[in-house]
Parts: sequence; structure tokens; C-alpha cells
Amino acid sequence: MKVPFSPPDITDEEINEVIDALKSGWITTGPKTKEFERQIAAFVHAPKAVCLNSATACMELALHFLGVGPGDEVITSAYTYTASASVACHVGAKLVLVDTEPDSYEMDYDKLSSAITEKTKVFIPVDIAGVLCDYTRIFQIVEEKRALFHPANEIQEKFGRVIVMADSAHAFGASRNGKMCGEVADFTSFSFHAVKNLTTAEGGALVWKAIPGTDDEWIYHQFMLLSLHGQSKDALAKTKLGAWEYDIVMPAYKCNMTDIMAGIGLAQMKRYPELLERRKEILYRYKKSFDGLPVELISHDGVDANGNEFHSSRHLCLVRLTGKSLEFRNQLIIDMAEAGVAANVHYKPLPMHTAYKKLGFDIADYPNAYRQFENEITLPLHTCLTDEQVDYVAEIFKRCYLVLDAAGNR
Repeated sequence: MKVPFSPPDITDEEINEVIDALKSGWITTGPKTKEFERQIAAFVHAPKAVCLNSATACMELALHFLGVGPGDEVITSAYTYTASASVACHVGAKLVLVDTEPDSYEMDYDKLSSAITEKTKVFIPVDIAGVLCDYTRIFQIVEEKRALFHPANEIQEKFGRVIVMADSAHAFGASRNGKMCGEVADFTSFSFHAVKNLTTAEGGALVWKAIPGTDDEWIYHQFMLLSLHGQSKDALAKTKLGAWEYDIVMPAYKCNMTDIMAGIGLAQMKRYPELLERRKEILYRYKKSFDGLPVELISHDGVDANGNEFHSSRHLCLVRLTGKSLEFRNQLIIDMAEAGVAANVHYKPLPMHTAYKKLGFDIADYPNAYRQFENEITLPLHTCLTDEQVDYVAEIFKRCYLVLDAAGNR
């Protein structure tokens, strides 16, 4: 049996939406994209949503909107994918990385507090595997550090503190303390890449909480300008009779979503409740199969330290091989692959990558992130899996683990 890691779950519903877009004659940003934005905003309880071609574009344009640039600092976790950090580099800000707490995928919040300086403008928490960070603690910290914040423009003045911009690439559909991911952080970015719970092939969306004294339609318009070359009218607006003329108000970027992509997303939105439920079933099956093994699965549901109930989007099945080494983990992945099961690792900490070493980061300064990484393995978790495949993955994982362990591998 062959079990791929994360193929997209595409049905005739998605295919028919794409065909409909192609036949409509409108294949770039148009009515399907606008409807997809409306549905996303309603789903996460946000005033508006902007759909772009990636979550990375969403975060970078948010930094531009906020006026973050050279001389500013942006903080994120050392335990994440490069997109959480590269956007700070793109706008010319100084990147600051913070270690995780011991035995946790979440950032060490005490170290976050210490990392905030007078130059800090934005903090980017990362909702790994679809589990929301402790935003109660995060907002407590940025409020405590309010006196250090020096706004550089009118938008920053309206916050009066470090701005929280969630990298929720994994977390569309997650909730904490009764609030949806998308209505907690100041800004939230979602990814709809091919491997995500809800896909548009490539794509992402940005949502925000209402900013006092700022019109949401005006904010939306700023992101339209930033994502479409600074053009005062998008192609849809220019189709109105006599409305050809436009202006370029800034030398901006080109990262809009197309109606072909949005069509896939609209079909996925219809199916999304059942897709989330299927992920829950798969995780339960895994957890039951691993009873007795000395491994730790990330908690996707529960009550946090503040007494808040949380439910993740169940994007990844992260498993820690308690007490095992990097060599054990790597060999386990090879052995499973030879048996037809693809596994992965989330994540190799940023200070281990060449790009971030060149920026002066050293993994020795992030020991908790390294220890989290060295024995983490990610098992297939996607809605194309059958029960038979889930059981096969569990069987192969247990068999390969026990063989390696019996051979004295540590």
C-alpha cells in the first residue's frame, strides 16, 4: 500500500466551479473572488477578508499597510516555516526570533516579553498544526509593553502598542475561548496552498479585527491597491460602462487571487465542515492505535492554562518520539517510506537554515526549538485517507518504531 503525505482533496464540485469560471470568460479577480472573500469573513467573524495569491503575500502586504520598514523590529518564533520570518526581511525590518517553551511548539512568552524593544512594531505568533497560540497571554504582554511602543504613522497610533499579526496558515476553522481564528489577532493570515485543509491550489486570505476610527472598506481598498499595482480600479470595476479610466496611486505589487482559484475555494467551503470532521476521525484513530507507545501527539482539543476551551483545525499530526534522537527519527522516516508511507517533519527551526545563519542566527541560542525538532515526525493527515490507509500508517509507524527501538537505537 502507498500512502502519500498530503494530496489535495479535489472532487467534481471543485472541477465544476473551475469549469464555470473558465466558461464565464472571467478568470482573473472577479465575482467568484469577491464571493469567496465574503464567505471567509462570515466564517471567521471578521469585518472583511482580502484574498491574495498566498499567505506570505497577506503578511507582507499587512506589514506594508502598517508602515513597517527599516529601523523597525518584527518578532516571530524560531520554530516555524520561513514565510513567518521572510516577510519582515522583505520590508527591510530587523527580524527577531524567540525560542519555544521547553517541550512545546509554542513560543516562550516570557522570552517574547523580554524581546520587545522600543523598535518592535509587530509580533507574528504561529498557530502550528492549526492549534491557536495563547492570545490571552500575548495581548497581556503587548499591553504591558505599551509604554515602549513608538508609533511611526497614524495607523500605528490607533493601536498604540505592538501589533499582533497571526500566521494562521494552518488554522482556518480553529477556535479558542469561543472565538474563531480570525477574530482574535489584530490581523490574521490563512494559507490555501495545495497541502492545506482548504485549498485553492495556491492562495491565501487576510482578515482583521475592526480598528477604532478606521473604516473597513477603506482598509480593504488599501489592500486592493497594494495587491494590484496601486491601480485605483480593479478589472471588475473597469467593466462598468464608461469606467475604463484609472490611476496608479503607488508603485505597488501584483499578488491578487484569480476566479479560477476562488472557484476551487468556494467548492471547498461547501465541503469544509465535513472535511474538518473527517480529520477529527483520523486523529482519533491514530491516537487510539498509539496507546502504550512512548510518543506524544499534539493536543488538538482541550482546555488551556487559562481555562479556555480550544479546538484546532487539525491540520497536522505532529508526533514526538519521546527520548529519541534525530538519527532515530530520520531512520524511522526512511523505514516508513520503504514500507510505502510518506512522513514529514514540522519544522526545522529557522536558525538551522543557511539564509538565517547568514543573518547571524545560531541554533545554539534556541535549544528548546532544537529539542522539539530533533525527535518530531509528522504523519499523513488528509481527507483522501481511507480508514484502511489510516490503520496501515499506524501499523507501519508502530512496527518500524519497535524494530528500531529493539535494535538499541536511541
